[in-house]
Amino acid sequence: MAPPDSIPDLILGNSNKRFSGVTSTMLQTLPHVQEHMPLVVMGSHHLPEKTPVITFPDLVKLRDRTRLFHARRNNEMIQAIAARKLGAKLKIVFTSTAQRHHTKLTRWLMSKMDGIITTCSAADSYLERKADVTIAHGIDLDRYQPPADKKAAWQSLGFPGEYGIGIFGRVRPQKGIDVLVEAAIPVLKENPAPTVVIVGETTPKFQSFQKNLEEKIAVAGLSERIIFHGKRPGSELPTLFQGMSLVAALSRNEGFGLTVLEAMASNCAVLASHAGAWQDIITEGLHGSLVPCGDIPATQTALTDLLGKDLLEMGQVGRKHVEEHYTVQREARQLSEYYQSILGKS
Repeated sequence: MAPPDSIPDLILGNSNKRFSGVTSTMLQTLPHVQEHMPLVVMGSHHLPEKTPVITFPDLVKLRDRTRLFHARRNNEMIQAIAARKLGAKLKIVFTSTAQRHHTKLTRWLMSKMDGIITTCSAADSYLERKADVTIAHGIDLDRYQPPADKKAAWQSLGFPGEYGIGIFGRVRPQKGIDVLVEAAIPVLKENPAPTVVIVGETTPKFQSFQKNLEEKIAVAGLSERIIFHGKRPGSELPTLFQGMSLVAALSRNEGFGLTVLEAMASNCAVLASHAGAWQDIITEGLHGSLVPCGDIPATQTALTDLLGKDLLEMGQVGRKHVEEHYTVQREARQLSEYYQSILGKS
């Protein structure tokens, strides 16, 4: 380890060996935060090469000046609190994205924080101690871009039909895959143009869930127009988004939900449930539609209505909205400004 006094003022927690949504959002902002202030990460999992890393024993030795530790998980709060008890000079902030009431342990840990960040109004509504700041996640607009020609982008994917309705995420009830299938069956019987493409992994636990949906689709005679495309490499996802005209995000619960932003950045209209940050992001009728979680009749009505509108125009308006409000560069800048404000407090 380098001498303690040479360690930067910002430390990011990275405690989970399993890649998760929390890991993804941390990694996405990391290089952009580095443009504003130097940092180190505690935990080497999934990091880009040459990212500076420290260990817990290193953390405890940081006693020459006050530094800031950003935790995103309970165990990271515990690590930082323990290091402070052992003599490290730390201020600690925590990002809460959960849309549920926190456990007694989490509430106690949060009471020891020097600052609380949340990512959307729904998550903030569950906090007993309200967040100091709301910093929405952003996405990389170089990765998710509109196609030059939406129709050609769809045709290049090789699916039947005139245009695509996509849904992205693991095949399980939590993601609302069943809601889209049940709502789409009567719509597709009346409208021969669209094809539904379901992109995501089906783990062994949920194979019977998928099989049940496939049987319903087959009975309706729509097996060639509601397609389980399976898990795809991350490198394929931007192209798949580009090919869709409408993307559904119908989770029954969600932390934030980047899918909607990725879709809008790709010039897709969106149909989303009242989960995640989607009520903050989507303006009804402008970018798409919002429906209650798990509400199949409302989803069917909204889907029918959207398919009668100009989806490309909605997608173009959505792209502009993301450019103005939801870039990863904006997220990193706001995080850095907040870090500096906490470090500046006596």
